[in-house]
Amino acid sequence: MRRREFLGLAGAGVCGLAATNVFGAATPRHPNFVFIQGEAQGWTSMSVPMDDRVPNSVSDLFYTPNLARLARGGMRFSNFYAPSPRCTPSRASYLTGKSPTKLHMTFVNQRVGNTKLIPPKPVLEMPTKEMTIADYLKQMGYATAHFGKWHMGRKDPELHGFDQSDGANNNGGPENVRSPNPKQTYAIAKMGMTFMSQQVAAETPFYLQLDQYPGRGEQDALPKTLMEMQKRAKSRDDRRVGEAAANLDIDKTIGMVLDKLDELGIADNTYVIYTADHGTPGRSSNAPLTLGKGSVWEGGIRVPLLVRGPGIKSGTFAYERTTGVDLFPTIAELSKGDVSLPDGMEGGSLAPILMNQGAGKVKRSREELVFHFPHYDSDPSGPASAIILGDYKLIKFYETNRIHLFDLSKDIGEHNDLTSAEPKVAVQLHDRLNQYLKSVDAQMPRPNPNYDPNAPAAQNNRRRGRNRRRRNR
Repeated sequence: MRRREFLGLAGAGVCGLAATNVFGAATPRHPNFVFIQGEAQGWTSMSVPMDDRVPNSVSDLFYTPNLARLARGGMRFSNFYAPSPRCTPSRASYLTGKSPTKLHMTFVNQRVGNTKLIPPKPVLEMPTKEMTIADYLKQMGYATAHFGKWHMGRKDPELHGFDQSDGANNNGGPENVRSPNPKQTYAIAKMGMTFMSQQVAAETPFYLQLDQYPGRGEQDALPKTLMEMQKRAKSRDDRRVGEAAANLDIDKTIGMVLDKLDELGIADNTYVIYTADHGTPGRSSNAPLTLGKGSVWEGGIRVPLLVRGPGIKSGTFAYERTTGVDLFPTIAELSKGDVSLPDGMEGGSLAPILMNQGAGKVKRSREELVFHFPHYDSDPSGPASAIILGDYKLIKFYETNRIHLFDLSKDIGEHNDLTSAEPKVAVQLHDRLNQYLKSVDAQMPRPNPNYDPNAPAAQNNRRRGRNRRRRNR
């Protein structure tokens, strides 16, 4: 079925969305969804631990009382991974349930210079042929809205299944400024609350997506209580303190949305999902994890996932390794619809885990999780791919063809390379990685015939990559 025909059927009417209970009151058949996506939210960038078994999985700098409220009211996924260490690829995967590798959306704003390898040219505009979670839910009569950072091309979100949006915004927001926040974080919260109120009045189930912009702020904006807390923090970097101030504003708006759900009387029938597009920038920001944004080490891809809603026991943890492609099938199952998932879906539903106090497994078409980033960015080792199977993780760097193997259950910081100690595991994972990349026709880097190893470092993309981190957050 062509997408336009599908959308026409999706909007044909809302039938059977509510039943009547024995008291004559309307009982909603479909729950609501609020999906909040943070920008560069590290695994340890909240004032609540992401893993109750890891004492330092909590920030001593960031103060996020409302994310803590959300976490304690639902389930924390301790081993959740963004699909990519960069924002555009992850955002596309969250919406489609397909990996950036399969979508060929592995990076944005790429520059090619004097590098040993030539990175592939990624797709920069999410194809309208791809069914999004908004498209899917509209088949069941859901109202859909997206407010905030889009960053998946220049086509309006309304072409991807959203009834309402504030445009195809990038890092600069609707006004295209360097620091859209705090103005835009409050603006998207208010638009979201208005949208929710409209749907409650219309008795229509809804899917609301709020995507945050980069958090930038000044140290002076911190409240006195947080300034006192910062005096005890390990990091004294002023930029990081400024981010903490900006993120406090973002956290406040999340609290506003949670309060609105209570006010509207729909919190008990609404799933609230919070995650991020990748880890924070820098080498020290994600400790105890290694590296951050722009790398396939744990600091670049391991991010928070918090889910609160009907049937989920509060204060629980899930330790299964999960990733962003799992969100589409999860929402589809929780929506209580009987519509088939689109072809090519790579993720599996987390619903069985959510409804079982964190226990259980995810059923996917493949066991392994793969993170393919064939580009130069903040990792000095260059283009790389990573694969996780069970507790083992293998990273392959394409400049040197070197591989590294880690046991994440014992070595969350990826310090102890087991390649020599466990060669059979390394070979198995390397083979699986190559098989997956071939199966999805992955774009690969290729040798640069004009590479000059004697060229000045300033001409190398690694240097430019560090500069780009400030511009392409």
